[in-house]
Amino acid sequence: MDTSSGPLGLGVAAGLGCGLVLGWYLRGRFSSTSRSLMAAMGNGGGGGEASVMGEVGEFKMILVVRNDLKMGKGKVAAQCAHAAVSAYKQVQRRNPELLRQWEYCGQPKVVVKAPDEDALVHLLAHAKEVGLPVSLIQDAGRTQIAPGSRTVLGIGPGPADLIDRVTGDLKLY
Repeated sequence: MDTSSGPLGLGVAAGLGCGLVLGWYLRGRFSSTSRSLMAAMGNGGGGGEASVMGEVGEFKMILVVRNDLKMGKGKVAAQCAHAAVSAYKQVQRRNPELLRQWEYCGQPKVVVKAPDEDALVHLLAHAKEVGLPVSLIQDAGRTQIAPGSRTVLGIGPGPADLIDRVTGDLKLY
């Protein structure tokens, strides 16, 4: 029995057609997303998709905690939360498409440690130099540490490979 001209054949053809159209639409949408991310991250557009999206299309945020302050666990958690929220708000204003890509990746966040304030400031300068969003948190000084102490540096969200160039040698907190 030949079903190619019957209702079943028509349904299969319609399904394939819809799938193709949807595939072309999504490819066009995500290709333009990649181009806009390349421009936003300062990569031009000649470096290919991998230069913006990381080696496997991953994005992340790094939270760098000063290890010399000897903050308690709760204090570190609060300072990291301040840095994450501040970074999120900054990227939400400046590059919402980058934020969507990071959210799509599951909003990865990694906490690492820096030995002291000088290391934190050096990382801040390096991250700015390569065009990554940064958020430096200074404590109000109401509890454990002196007012104005620089406690945590948020870097990103951004392409994982670019962030790793700045923070890849730091140890996990």
